Amino acid sequence: MIAVLKPGTTLRQRENLIAWFKAQGLNVHVSEGQIHTVLGIIGDTRQVDIDLLQSLDIVDSAKRVSETYKLASRTFHPQDSVISVGGHKIGGGNFQIIAGPCSIESKEQIAEVAQAVKASGAALLRGGAFKPRTSPYDFQGLQGDGLQYLSEAKKLTGMPIVTEIMNAEHLPLFEDVDVIQVGARNMQNFELLKALGKTDKIILLKRGLSSTLKELLMSAEYIMAGGNENIILCERGIRTYETSTRNTLDLSAVPMLHEMTHLPVIVDPSHATGKARLVLPMAMAAAAAGADGLMIEVHNDPMHALCDGAQSLTPAQFDELARKVARIREVAVQ
Repeated sequence: MIAVLKPGTTLRQRENLIAWFKAQGLNVHVSEGQIHTVLGIIGDTRQVDIDLLQSLDIVDSAKRVSETYKLASRTFHPQDSVISVGGHKIGGGNFQIIAGPCSIESKEQIAEVAQAVKASGAALLRGGAFKPRTSPYDFQGLQGDGLQYLSEAKKLTGMPIVTEIMNAEHLPLFEDVDVIQVGARNMQNFELLKALGKTDKIILLKRGLSSTLKELLMSAEYIMAGGNENIILCERGIRTYETSTRNTLDLSAVPMLHEMTHLPVIVDPSHATGKARLVLPMAMAAAAAGADGLMIEVHNDPMHALCDGAQSLTPAQFDELARKVARIREVAVQ
C-alpha cells in the first residue's frame, strides 16, 4: 500500500501517521519527491481501512500495490534513485562506464588496463578476482591476490572498483571494494542476497541467464528488505534459442525496467554477445535505449587472455567506443 501526502504536510503530521502504521505492526518506507511525499506501507495491510486513510486531511491519495517487489517498485519510489560511487553518479540522467578485464591476471595487467580505460573516460574499474566458470578446469581467478592487485590499481588511478562475489563468507575480503557484483549465476542465491542486504556496499545485480524482469526485481527486493537500497541492475543478455551469440541482449529490458523500478539500469554488451566486434554497436544501442551506464570488458592482450578474450576490447577499441557512445548520448538525452 502507498499513501501520497499532500503538499504542506508538516513533519510532525507525517511522523504521527507513520507511528499509526507502526502501531499496527507495519513498516513504512518514506520517499520524498519535489512536490509529494510517498509513504510505502510494508506488511499485511489488509487491516488498514483505506477509506479512513483517504479521508485524512494530510493524505492526497492511497492505494494498494499489486507488485510483489515493494521496495524496488517505482510505485513506492516514483523518483529515480541515483547511486553515487566515489563521486560518480549513476541513474537519474547520470551515465557512467565501468571497464576492465574479465579476470585479473597480474598486478601489471590490471594496472595497465586501469590507466588506459581511465584515460578514455571510464569512471569505474572492473576486474574479476573470483571467477565462476562453467568448467571446473578453467581458470578460477586469483582470488585474494586478485583483490589486492585491484586495490592497488584503485590507489594508482583513483578509480572506484567493481568485482564479483561468489560466497557470503568472502565478504570480509571486500572491505576495499566499492561495488560488489552479483553475477548471473548467483542472482537467485538468496542467502547471499540476504547477507548483502545487511551491508552498506553498493550492489551491482546482474540478470540471471533465463530470468524474467520480475525475478530480477524480486532478487533486488531481497537485498533491499535487509536494509541496503544501494542497488544497480544490469542487463547482460539471456539464454534463448539463438546460438550465433553467447546470449541474446534484451535491450527492451532497459525501458521496461525504467517503468517498473526506480533503480538504475546498466547494460553489459560484452557478456551478452560474446564477440568483441559486436560490443560497440550494442553499446551504442544500449545508450540510445536509455541505459544508465555500460559495463565493458577491456584487456591489454585479448588474444592471450585467461578468460573471455573473444569478447574483450583492446584499449584502443574501448577508446573508440567511449567516444561514439558519448555522441549517441548527446542525441538520446535531448
